[in-house]
Amino acid sequence: MKPLILIDNFDSFTFNLAQLFAMAGKKPRVLRSNTALSLISEMDPAGIIIGPGPDDPERSGVSMEVLEYFSDKIPILGICLGMQCIAEHFGGKTIPSPEPVHGKTSMITHEGRGILKNIPSPFRACRYHSLCVDIPAKSPLCICGRSEDGTPMALFHRDLPLFGLQFHPESFLTEHGHQMALHFLGVL
Repeated sequence: MKPLILIDNFDSFTFNLAQLFAMAGKKPRVLRSNTALSLISEMDPAGIIIGPGPDDPERSGVSMEVLEYFSDKIPILGICLGMQCIAEHFGGKTIPSPEPVHGKTSMITHEGRGILKNIPSPFRACRYHSLCVDIPAKSPLCICGRSEDGTPMALFHRDLPLFGLQFHPESFLTEHGHQMALHFLGVL
């Protein structure tokens, strides 16, 4: 069986995220972001989760290389920093958030698309970030969820199985995180 890979960008929430996916049915293999792309490629993953981290996409280790190599081959989910990496890979920018939010909840309004399909709108989600994404109009990415202040909170690619969540689905303060994990596992 092909593994699900979780890229650990040296974040304290990585193993909580791994536990969420294990409880949803597929335990990910956790690899640090300083792992060589060649090793990840040799593992022939079924899908990849690019996890959160304290930096920005420029300092996300192998995460951007993973997107370059795998984005048109297998499903990828970016969480927090991982969503920012997906945005930058497809021509978006990472910019300062309207206000830094760490351990705070927001109501996320969404269109029921991508990984948020069949999830009530709005729902409560826990955020830990001081950066957010800015997606150009002609991007293949669609913003499909926003917080009350308009900050992009979820995205998906129009043609590929690529998804991003700016908030933390593994947090006990986030509603429906288990269902989001199941949705991603459903596209593997």
